[in-house]
Amino acid sequence: MDATDLARWQFAITTVYHFLFVPITIGLSAVVAWFHMKWVRTHDPEWMRLAKFFGKLFTINFALGLVTGIVQEFQFGMNWSDYSRFVGDIFGAPLAVEALLAFFLESTFLGLWIFGWGRIPEKLHAATMWIVHIGTLLSAYFILSANSFMQHPVGYTYNPATGRAELTDFFAVLTNKVQLVTFPHVALAAYMVGGAVIMGVSLHLMRREALKKAPDAPLYRKAARIGAVVTLVAGLGVAITGDVQGKIMTEVQPMKMAAAEAIYDSVPAGEGAPFSVLTIGSLDGQHTNALIEVPGLLSFLATGSFDGAVKGINDLRTQYLSTYGASGNALVQDAATSYVPNIPTTYWTFRLMIGVGIAAAAIAVAVLWLTRKDRTPTHRWLYWAAIAAPILPVIGNSFGWIFTEVGRQPWLVFGLMTTGAGVSPGVSMGEVITSMVVFTLLYGALAVVEIKLFLTYVRRGAEPYEPPQEPSDRDEDAPLVFAY
Repeated sequence: MDATDLARWQFAITTVYHFLFVPITIGLSAVVAWFHMKWVRTHDPEWMRLAKFFGKLFTINFALGLVTGIVQEFQFGMNWSDYSRFVGDIFGAPLAVEALLAFFLESTFLGLWIFGWGRIPEKLHAATMWIVHIGTLLSAYFILSANSFMQHPVGYTYNPATGRAELTDFFAVLTNKVQLVTFPHVALAAYMVGGAVIMGVSLHLMRREALKKAPDAPLYRKAARIGAVVTLVAGLGVAITGDVQGKIMTEVQPMKMAAAEAIYDSVPAGEGAPFSVLTIGSLDGQHTNALIEVPGLLSFLATGSFDGAVKGINDLRTQYLSTYGASGNALVQDAATSYVPNIPTTYWTFRLMIGVGIAAAAIAVAVLWLTRKDRTPTHRWLYWAAIAAPILPVIGNSFGWIFTEVGRQPWLVFGLMTTGAGVSPGVSMGEVITSMVVFTLLYGALAVVEIKLFLTYVRRGAEPYEPPQEPSDRDEDAPLVFAY
């Protein structure tokens, strides 16, 4: 293990940790905005109680996501300076827009939403949370446009004199074909997470209130059903966009699709490449044994046809060695001689991503069935379902990103720069270890704070209804206090 390996571990830890909060932020902001809008339209107290209750959980999550996102950006200057120098001209524009526009919308209008109860007109107040949600989507779009350049570089020219990629078409970067399928896939996955969080929290509170025969059980039953519907509808969207994304991925990064199935020998057209649900073997090309497989499914995922041709790892490795191995380009000369990613990691994260998503959807179906016709079940297993519901899609998102990034290896920017060429040349193993230990301990402490705050407010449940004052009735000299 060297400094490059440690730098990769540190970036992986900070990125995966940060992305635990991102889909919750995007998903919850949309549903909270919808709850608030329903209250403005109907003035039914239940909608305001739900909006304020889940708004608290959203605010806690937003704060932790903000802190971890800032730390993640430090990585570019700390451990990946050569990479930053290479892509700085490309990344500068979308990341600047993300900070100046998207983050401005999120932070400013969230403040207006928190402190605006009874201070601004109710329709305008409800609109502030929708603007927060739009900000989260814009933030995701610009960040993903930068990541999509790493997957499929477009809109640039390489300057051999400076050794940098220089931006020539910003619109091409924003409309990268990888970006156009990645963004809806990530956004829908975030909605699935948001729905699952609401379903899980409400399921727990519904069961608790029903066992105590408390009057709020129907409130949480309503919220649990809404969360289940959002989870199912978004989950269907995730499956559809994921299918399209798989075909684009096969087009621009065929090695990633081959690694996802651990398929070493190419399958010609007409035969149909199977998709293995479970494989036992070395996964090193010497021997594999598919225990459960679906005929032709991999060909369909890759090409849209059940008998389409799929290139194998061995042929792609030969092709990449011919294309890049003897190029003499300083940005790829240290590439792994095989140009093959870690097969077990890509194979299993691909399946776990799909599996946990299906499990979350199954819980949503069960919740809708058990709560039909005004039923309020109190089965013991619902306690565990409430815990599993939000966790499954969150870790599914993480598995998806691990697959996406590990499957691209050994490339940082596909076809242009390898991982070893992007690490900071002056960073030692000791420096990376020190910063990684500090960040890991800090993140551990933040996790304790996040979980404690989240569970504390979940246990309290929704506050009793208090109609907000009209702005005209409020004392202008009253101090500005947190709305909760």
